[in-house]
Amino acid sequence: MSPHKLGEIWVYLSASPLLHLTLTVAAYLLADFLYRKSGRKSLLNPVLLAVLMLVGLLTVSATSYPTYFEGAQFVHFLLGPATVALAVPLYFNFWKLKRLWLPISVGLLAGAVTAALLAAAIAWLLDASPQTVLALAPKSVTAPVAMGITEKLGGPPSLTAILVVSTGILGAVMGPAVLDLVRVREPAVRGFAMGTTSHGIGTARAFQESEEAGAFSGLAMGLNALLSSLILPPLLRVLGIAG
Repeated sequence: MSPHKLGEIWVYLSASPLLHLTLTVAAYLLADFLYRKSGRKSLLNPVLLAVLMLVGLLTVSATSYPTYFEGAQFVHFLLGPATVALAVPLYFNFWKLKRLWLPISVGLLAGAVTAALLAAAIAWLLDASPQTVLALAPKSVTAPVAMGITEKLGGPPSLTAILVVSTGILGAVMGPAVLDLVRVREPAVRGFAMGTTSHGIGTARAFQESEEAGAFSGLAMGLNALLSSLILPPLLRVLGIAG
């Protein structure tokens, strides 16, 4: 088949939203297959691999993001039900949640404040622009809430979205190794740490360890979003980072 004919077929297929939905699902399935075949090595995180494959394909085919999202929005829609479904394993571990409410509260406050202020401080020391500092502060909060926080403070939500996804991928790749290094073995503690720092992508990685770790990671993700939306705007204004 001639290159001209192949180009015509691609133009025809690219007009269908189902093409990009299929490519998204296929990229993740292939990435997950490679991840499992590698013995679940963190550097081959399926989310990271799928993102790289899709970005490469869209770049080579000169496909714009709005065109791609026409199909990918179906997967995006499922994020809501998937997040709500995190309540199911949490329900089965509710007895442990009641027993650990005090360390959970302290860990949540420490994790939320440290993640935000440390990122902002490093960016400030490296002479980053005020807009970049504002975009970095909520990087450990789940994307929709983080973008809302940045927008409220006058920062660029689009940059925050990129930083949130990058933080989640890095946390999923490096988080388990760091927790092993400091000898954190308790599933609830590991999961809570992953969810506080790496939100949804970290939660998906925590579920690969155990249902208990995933349940506490989902809890941390939700609580961190709630707490950060309440304390970050006034805290950053008091520190003079936000106007």
